[in-house]
Amino acid sequence: MPGPIQSIERAAAALRLLAAAPEGLGVVELGTALGLAKTTAHGILRTLVEVGFVEQDDHARYRVSADLADLGRPRIDANDLRAQAVNWADSLASRTGEAVRLAVLAEGRAIVVHHVFRPDDSRQELEVGTSLPAHACALGKVLLAWSVGGRRRRERLPALTQRTIVDPAVLGRTLAAVREQGWALDVEELAAGTASIAAPVRDRGGLVVGALGIDGESERLVDTRGRPRAGLVPAVRQSARAVSRGLGARGG
Repeated sequence: MPGPIQSIERAAAALRLLAAAPEGLGVVELGTALGLAKTTAHGILRTLVEVGFVEQDDHARYRVSADLADLGRPRIDANDLRAQAVNWADSLASRTGEAVRLAVLAEGRAIVVHHVFRPDDSRQELEVGTSLPAHACALGKVLLAWSVGGRRRRERLPALTQRTIVDPAVLGRTLAAVREQGWALDVEELAAGTASIAAPVRDRGGLVVGALGIDGESERLVDTRGRPRAGLVPAVRQSARAVSRGLGARGG
């Protein structure tokens, strides 16, 4: 069995020391208390500042931040997420010819916080603020897949169409597949004749804070076997990664 990770132990010890020192501590003080070299102590503090758990004042003293008292709330609100996604959502709509939606998870449902119309002359209605059943749409599946609470559902789920997943066990397997492949699909699960594809948007720590996706008529998004048409999944994933990078996420 792997042993404890020393860097995490040191960070936890640093947080405990800072929490007990409301006036703050300097790098040398913290390093001395933990028996660490100044460079090591500074590296720990710098990382804790970057993730928002510690703040530094004008006198180079460090103290715990308010974020530690409020870990249950997202660090990125819907307005920040929308602002970062606007240009990429417009680009995705242009590339795919489909409507684009950005959503967050709230009380087990996918809430649309940004919507770009399909780039044609058809009549469309703005969906910002729309609350979607998360188990029945690609946006929601992405959000549930990386939500601890969303993966623990036990009750039978409501059916929207004949294709809606209603068995929690089946949904659990579907969400596992979403996590493995990095994107989600729904084909006529939310409404007859429609389909959607979505991918996760992450913050700088890797936390999934939203989902970005396209939706439209089934015949345009999937083939006769229900598989996404060529190029759509890569386009959605690339756009979601670009938004994630704008939020500070690293890697792919």
